Amino acid sequence: MVISLTAKGLTTGEVQAHLAESYGTEVSRETISKITDRVLDDIAEWQNRPLDRVYPVVFIDAIVVKIRDGQVTNRPVYCAIGVSVDGKRDILGLWVGTGGEGAKYWLQVLTEIKNRGTDDVCIVVCDGLKGLPDAIETTWPQAVIQTCVLHLIRNTFRLASRRDWDAMARDLRPVYTAINEADAAERLVAFDATWGESYPAIKSLWDNAWSEFVPFLDYSPEIRRVTYSTNAIESLNARFRRATRARGHFPNEQAATKCLYLVVRSLDPTGSGQERWMNRWKPALNAFAITFEGRLF
Repeated sequence: MVISLTAKGLTTGEVQAHLAESYGTEVSRETISKITDRVLDDIAEWQNRPLDRVYPVVFIDAIVVKIRDGQVTNRPVYCAIGVSVDGKRDILGLWVGTGGEGAKYWLQVLTEIKNRGTDDVCIVVCDGLKGLPDAIETTWPQAVIQTCVLHLIRNTFRLASRRDWDAMARDLRPVYTAINEADAAERLVAFDATWGESYPAIKSLWDNAWSEFVPFLDYSPEIRRVTYSTNAIESLNARFRRATRARGHFPNEQAATKCLYLVVRSLDPTGSGQERWMNRWKPALNAFAITFEGRLF
């Protein structure tokens, strides 16, 4: 019960109050902390477990948590989710960094994942962090680097007035549903002809992200459906934020890691952090096997 309540975001004091109110049980905060400390060995084992040799897709992203280190500072927590050949969503690990999110630390994270047994990744889906493509290419030279299309669309809307969003969404859809790069480029020109005068920065946004966007257009609909967005990892991040919001900040890095790991464990009681990716995974797997022939098996 203590571990379950902690994973849902309750603080030690709130867990104590809940047990007293619901069960008439007096449990000290120290006892509650000791109970949750029992997962520390599990965290170390989980964080260092061997990984699959290959993942068709890996999603990477970072969230920010507040940790007291002399003073309260914002610290990035790096997370990676791999979609296995069996179609399972596998949370590969959590890494607490320092300063802001950076490509240099991502290189350390990706290298650790490789050292744990992942020799190849077909597609890495990420945001547009500067330097990140180089870090991915250094780790897995054959990996295709795919900018999250949904992130690109959201950033487009940020540059536009809300009253234009619906019309803009209709005009933008032909760009990312185009049959190939040439078709997409034509559609983007048409989009810019309509909206460029009002929002000139949008064309530059797409031009800067173009090299990481266009690989998406080479894939079949089954692969596009999997790689369209980082919703898988954003859903996990939403759970992380819900669990960390009530605390305000953590006393140390270990406390933050423990809290986030309990969220991961709540998704899968076996503690491996795996969930079924999608019901219709087999068509996507066949598409991956054809597109990346000889790399999955």
